Amino acid sequence: MLTEQQLIEELSRTLGKTKVLKLSRILEERHFALHHLIDITFHPDKVIGFRAVWILENMFLKHPENYLNDLKYFVSRFKEVSNPSCMRHYTKLIMHMTDTTSPASVRLKLQTIDLEPVVEQLFAWMIAPKVKVAVKAFAGKALFNLKDRYDWIAEELEGQLKIFMYDRSAGMRSAAKSTLRLIQK
Repeated sequence: MLTEQQLIEELSRTLGKTKVLKLSRILEERHFALHHLIDITFHPDKVIGFRAVWILENMFLKHPENYLNDLKYFVSRFKEVSNPSCMRHYTKLIMHMTDTTSPASVRLKLQTIDLEPVVEQLFAWMIAPKVKVAVKAFAGKALFNLKDRYDWIAEELEGQLKIFMYDRSAGMRSAAKSTLRLIQK
């Protein structure tokens, strides 16, 4: 059994994509508790936190149904994310979890969880000037995915995306344009 401390030691070493995939497979095989991995994403060493969230993303996206019991914990920690490298992965994960292509079991489980704190955080990251474009783009798509659950999101999101149409970043303008098209359908 791999302990949390042993995993932290592994994460303190240089990791590439191959090693991340290998560690993800080992953690899955050993039934490493996902909530422990989520905790490690908040490690004071931001590099260790980033590497942990990279593994978390790989594990969850590969077999989301295996982690239904961890969704509430994931959501409960969402507002605590402050590591910019982790923000990208957390928003990407919530975007995938809330997408219509996500397994029905994941979407049903999310229906039992209060996602308003996540929605608030996604909007906060969208308007924060120093948050990276990828985080804002994933946040916009996740909010779009949640617009039917919280009817006030569509109007707020549309307004924010229209502001992004004047952003200096071509990437932000592109992400805003594509999500705006979805809203306006």
